[in-house]
Amino acid sequence: MANENSPLLAYRLLGEEGVSFPANGAGGPGGASARKLSTFLGVVVPTVLSMFSIVVFLRIGFVVGHAGLLQALAMLLVAYFILALTVLSVCAIATNGAVRGGGAYFMISRTLGPEVGGSIGLMFYLANVCGCAVSLLGLVEAMLDVFGADATGSSGLRVLPQGYGWNLLYGSLLLGLVGGVCTLGAGLYARASFLTFLLVSGSLASVLVSFVAVRPRDIPLTPRPGPNGSSLPPQVGHFTGFNSSTLKANLGAGYAKDYTTGATMTFASVFAVLFNGCTGIMAGANMSGELKDPSRAIPLGTIVAVAYTFFIYILLFFLSSFTCDRILLQEDYGFFQAISLWSPLVLTGIYATSLSASMSSLIGASRILHALAQDNLFGVILAPAKVVSQGGNPWGAVLYSWGLVQLVLLAGKLNTLAAVVTVFYLVAYAAVDLSCLSLEWASAPNFRPTFSLFSWHTCLLGVASCLLMMFLISPGAAGGSLLLMGLLSALLTARGGPSSWGYVSQALLFHQVRKYLLRLDVRKDHVKFWRPQLLLLVGNPRGALPLLRLANQLKKGGLYVLGHVTLGDLDSLPSDPVQPQYGAWLSLVDRAQVKAFVDLTLSPSVRQGAQHLLRISGLGGMKPNTLVLGFYDDAAPQDHFLTDPAFSEPADGTQEGGSPALSTLFPPPRAPGSPRALSPQDYVATVADALKMNKNVVLARACGALPPERLSRGSGGTSQLHHVDVWPLNLLRPRGGPGYVDVCGLFLLQMATILGMVPAWHSARLRIFLCLGPREAPGAAEGRLRALLSQLRIRARVQEVVWGEGAASSQEPEEEEEGDFVNGRRGDAEAEALACSANALVRAQQGRGGGGGPGGPEGGDGEQGPATALTFLYLPRPPADPARYPRYLALLEILSRDLGPTLLIHGVTPVTCTDL
Repeated sequence: MANENSPLLAYRLLGEEGVSFPANGAGGPGGASARKLSTFLGVVVPTVLSMFSIVVFLRIGFVVGHAGLLQALAMLLVAYFILALTVLSVCAIATNGAVRGGGAYFMISRTLGPEVGGSIGLMFYLANVCGCAVSLLGLVEAMLDVFGADATGSSGLRVLPQGYGWNLLYGSLLLGLVGGVCTLGAGLYARASFLTFLLVSGSLASVLVSFVAVRPRDIPLTPRPGPNGSSLPPQVGHFTGFNSSTLKANLGAGYAKDYTTGATMTFASVFAVLFNGCTGIMAGANMSGELKDPSRAIPLGTIVAVAYTFFIYILLFFLSSFTCDRILLQEDYGFFQAISLWSPLVLTGIYATSLSASMSSLIGASRILHALAQDNLFGVILAPAKVVSQGGNPWGAVLYSWGLVQLVLLAGKLNTLAAVVTVFYLVAYAAVDLSCLSLEWASAPNFRPTFSLFSWHTCLLGVASCLLMMFLISPGAAGGSLLLMGLLSALLTARGGPSSWGYVSQALLFHQVRKYLLRLDVRKDHVKFWRPQLLLLVGNPRGALPLLRLANQLKKGGLYVLGHVTLGDLDSLPSDPVQPQYGAWLSLVDRAQVKAFVDLTLSPSVRQGAQHLLRISGLGGMKPNTLVLGFYDDAAPQDHFLTDPAFSEPADGTQEGGSPALSTLFPPPRAPGSPRALSPQDYVATVADALKMNKNVVLARACGALPPERLSRGSGGTSQLHHVDVWPLNLLRPRGGPGYVDVCGLFLLQMATILGMVPAWHSARLRIFLCLGPREAPGAAEGRLRALLSQLRIRARVQEVVWGEGAASSQEPEEEEEGDFVNGRRGDAEAEALACSANALVRAQQGRGGGGGPGGPEGGDGEQGPATALTFLYLPRPPADPARYPRYLALLEILSRDLGPTLLIHGVTPVTCTDL
C-alpha cells in the first residue's frame, strides 16, 4: 500500500546508515529549503493580526455600546467557543502526519477526497481573495475619513480627492504594495508582518495606558443628519475614567440605530459583526508550506494566538464599560482616538491592522491556489499558478491572486463582500471539523494525532456551530455557498481526481459495514426476505459478458460475486499469481457496470477451486446461496470485448493515464478444439458438489443470443413484446400433480419473477407451462397452479400442453422415480428419445401465443404471438454414480438444444412465502 508519499520510502529505513530524516511535512513549494518560518513569525503573528483586523480599533464601542458588557462577553465567549472547536480539529489533523502547502485545503482534501476538498479549497481561496479586497477597501475608507476631501471630522486634513475612480486608485496602489511584498517571498512577508505586529501592539498598548492615564473628559460628537435632511443637535460623549456608575449603566443591552447604516441593531446583527472580525484562525495554517515544522507550529501557534486575542478583547470590553458612557460608545466607534494619549498612534494601528490583514489574505490565497494547481484539479485554468521561483516562492500564484483582487476592487461593495467572505470562511471551518469528525468516527489505526484534546463531540459541535453561524450572518450567502460547493463537487467528480490520497469515506464505509455485518445474524433468516445471492464462475470474461450482465439482473439486490479459478500450486510458484489479477477484474466490473464483488482463488483444479469459492466467498450473513455456471457444450466461444461498446478501446492498447487496455489483461477466447481447463466429468461433479453443499444451481446456455437492450441497465428500449417461458417440472420425469409445486419448481417461478422486476424485462410476459399426461383431464392442474400463483402474487399466463407422441404413454407414473433416466434405470436410447421429445415440445411452444392472462381463457395452440426471449427449465439432479456424469451432460445438451437463451435451474432452498 506504499505510494510515492510513503514515509517508509522517503526515509529509506532499510539497510542504510546515517540517513537524515526529512523535516516533518516536507513537500511544500520548493521543498524543505523553502521552510524558513518559525512558529512565532509564521503562525502567531499572522493569526493575531487577522483575528484583530480593524475590529479591535473600530468595533469595540459598537459591540459594547449596543449589547452591553454582559451580552458582549456572552457573544465573545460563544464566538471563541465556535472558533476553539475548529482550532481543536486543526490541531488534531496537523499533528497526525506531514502537512504540506495549502493549509486548510490540504487537510480537507487529503481527508474528504479531491471532490469535496477541491470545491471547498477553491471557495476558501476566493474567501481569501475577497478578504484581501475587503481589508484594502476598509483601509481606503479609514484613510479618507481623515485625509479625504469630504471628511466630516473636525481633525480631517482633507488633502485626498474622493470618488469611485479615486477610491479604486488608492486601493490599487495599496494592493501593489501588498502584492509586491508577497511576490518577494514569505521571508519578506514575515518581516513585514512582524513590523506590523509591533505597530499594532504599540497602538494597543497606548490605548490600554490611555484608559488609566487620561483624566475624565467630554468628547464632542459629530452631528448626525436628521430625518428631513436637517442636522440633529450635537451630542457629547463622556469619558468618566473608572467609575462604578458607568459600569452599572453599561451592563445591560441598549440596542439602538447604527449611525453608519441607520438600521436598528439586534443581538444577531451585533454578534455577526463581532464574529466577522474574529475569523482569522487559519492565517497561520495557510503558511504550512513555509513553516519549519508545521505539525508543531500550527497547533501551538494557533492556540497561542487565539488565547492572546481573546484576552485582549476581554480586557478592552471591561475597560470600555468601566470608563465610557453609552452615548460615546454608540455614537463614536472610533473613540479610541479621542481618549488616546496620542491619537496618531491609534490611527497607525488602524492602518497597520488593515494592511496586515490584506497581506495575510493575499499570501494565504496564493498558497492555497498553488496547492490547487499542483493537484491539477481544475486543469489548465490554474496552470500559471504552478510557477515558482528558485527559492520556492510561488510568485505565479501571487500574481494570479493579485489580478483577482484587482477585479474585486472594481466592485467596491464592502458590506456585501464582508458577509460572503465570512460565510466562505465558515464553510472551510466546518469542513475541517467534518474531516476530523470523519477520521475519529472511522477509527482508523493510523489516525493517532499527538494532540489529544479533542473528541468526536467537539468536532460534531464545531460543524453544527459553523453551519448555524453561516445562516445567522447571511442566509442568502450561506445557501449560495452550499449550492456553489455542490456544483464544484459535481464538476470535480465528473473530471475525476487523484485516487492515491485516501478517502475517509472508504474507512467510514468499512467501519459501518463491519458493524452491520456483525448484526446480520443468519439464524434470523426468514424465507419471506429471501433473495438470490449469486456466485458466477467465470473462466474468461471475454466470452461471458452477456451472462455476467444477466446474472446482475437476477440478483435482486442480493450478493453477486464473480469467481475465477487460476490453476496452479503455490508451493511451486515464487509468488501468488492471483493478487495481481484483482485490478483487471475490478476494472471489468466497472466497465460492465455490474454491482459485483470479485473473488479469485488458486487451485490445482477448477472443481477444487469452485469448492473453495462456494465455502469461503462472502462474509457473515452475506454468502452465496446460488452457483451460476455457463453451459458445457461444443459451441465456439465469442469475444464480446470486440462487439460491446463499453469495451471499445484505443488502437494502441492503452487507456487514459497510460494504463494497459482491459483487452490486454485477459487472454483471447479459447480456440475451437483446443483443450479445456475443465473436463465434462468435473463440470457435472461441480454441479453435484454445489447441491451437496445446499446451494442452488443455475446453468446458462446461449446467453450471447440475448438482445443488448435486454441486458441494459435501463428500460428495455423496445416496445416489442417477448415471452419468458417457465417449465417448472422435470421434463426428464414428466408428471403432474404435486410435482408442480415442489421446492425446485417454486425456485424457477421465483427467479423468473425476479427477472420480470428488472426494467429491461418489464415488457416481457411470463408464461408457465403445464404438461398433461395422456389420461389427465384438462383444467384440474391448471386451477391448482392458478390458485398458487394468486397466493404468491405472481402475474403469469398458465398454458397446458399435452405431453404427446407416445414418449411417456408407456410409463407408469406411480413407479417412476426422479433419477430413473439420469441414473440409467431406463435405457440410453429411451432416455435420449425422451430428451428429444421434451426439446421438441419446448421448441413447439416458442413463438406461439398464450392465454389471455391470469384466470382468462386460453388461446389456441396454433396462434402466433411474441417470440420467447428466455426459457427457464427444470435442472434434474446429477446421477449418484459419477460414471453416469457424461451421459447426464449429454441429456442436458439434447434437452436444451436450439432453444435460444436458456437457464437450467435446480433449487434446493425454499424461496417463496404466502404470509404477510
